[in-house]
Amino acid sequence: MAYSVNAFWFVDMAENTSKTKRRSSRNAAPMDIHTVAQLANVSIATVSRTINHIPTVNPKMAKRVWEVIKELNYLPNTQARALVSGRSRLLGLIVSEITNPFFPELIQGFEDVAVEHGYEILIGSTNHDPERMKSCIRRMVERKAEGVAVMTFGIEEPLLEQLADRKVPLVFTDVGPELPGISVLSVDYHHGIRQGVQHLAALGHRDIAFVSGPLTLHSAQSRLVAFQRATQECGITVDPTRIVEGDHTMEGGIAAAEKLLTGNQLPTAVMCSNDMTAIGVLHKAYRVGLRVPDDLSVIGFDNIHITQMTIPPLTTIQWTCYELARAAVMALRAHVEADLTPERSYPIETQLVVRESTGFPRGSQLDPRTK
Repeated sequence: MAYSVNAFWFVDMAENTSKTKRRSSRNAAPMDIHTVAQLANVSIATVSRTINHIPTVNPKMAKRVWEVIKELNYLPNTQARALVSGRSRLLGLIVSEITNPFFPELIQGFEDVAVEHGYEILIGSTNHDPERMKSCIRRMVERKAEGVAVMTFGIEEPLLEQLADRKVPLVFTDVGPELPGISVLSVDYHHGIRQGVQHLAALGHRDIAFVSGPLTLHSAQSRLVAFQRATQECGITVDPTRIVEGDHTMEGGIAAAEKLLTGNQLPTAVMCSNDMTAIGVLHKAYRVGLRVPDDLSVIGFDNIHITQMTIPPLTTIQWTCYELARAAVMALRAHVEADLTPERSYPIETQLVVRESTGFPRGSQLDPRTK
């Protein structure tokens, strides 16, 4: 028994001495790869391979390295890592704006998935400005991004040729140039929007308006076409005056609602190309004394988080930011990692989420208030 106690005592003392040595080194020496190698009792090359997630590193050695890194709170030099490995492990994401809550949610999802797979991210916002797009591309090139997801929902092919010419893999939404190293996230707008139109038709709506996004954007065109096709399938004729072009902002939704909610004959329902537009329509309906859904049903598109808290909570078409981000990272990884095979197209599904902003049209036979 004495021998066993002494053995444990010596082990404990050895561990304490090792920790004391590490704390001492932390205070006395610069925290660099040499210090980590010395305290983990491995070579500098082993530390480098461990940090760069090279799978051939002995697991026991890798564990010691990560323990020292954690204890020292060591932050690896990413530029040095890129020089050693030949890879930046940096993925770029270009969005059109960050004032729309959809994009911060998309950025968060993109970062979560990228970090999970050992990548860092570089964000650029164009604000629909070609000059800012040029600046974003320049930063992506200067920082040696291994791949870039372009989530501006428009095509700026002349500008993006700079990345394509440098063989930087690209991911677009909806459409993209037919070139090597380019993948597309193919969104099934029709499925979700058809569900939305069928939902309104089942409630008894026949006078349905639609507020599109900027028709310079391919995504806005696709959503409008999906709406027109879905209403035709349901046998609903849409008056051309019921289709108004918006700009995907809350203010644009208010302006569109001002056009639709004036006059003697109002639509009974409004579908919108995105949630921010729908929130603007809700605001304007409230201002003119219309109750949603008693007097007007409203449907959005995106299912951003805030739609659960609007009054009333918004019925909307969902395509989750996380799934969009996950598909973008998956596509970029497939282009840059040897053990993965890239696809040209990655499907993105849409789905109706029914909340409280849709109901029977007032005065219809299905309206319980007329019984």
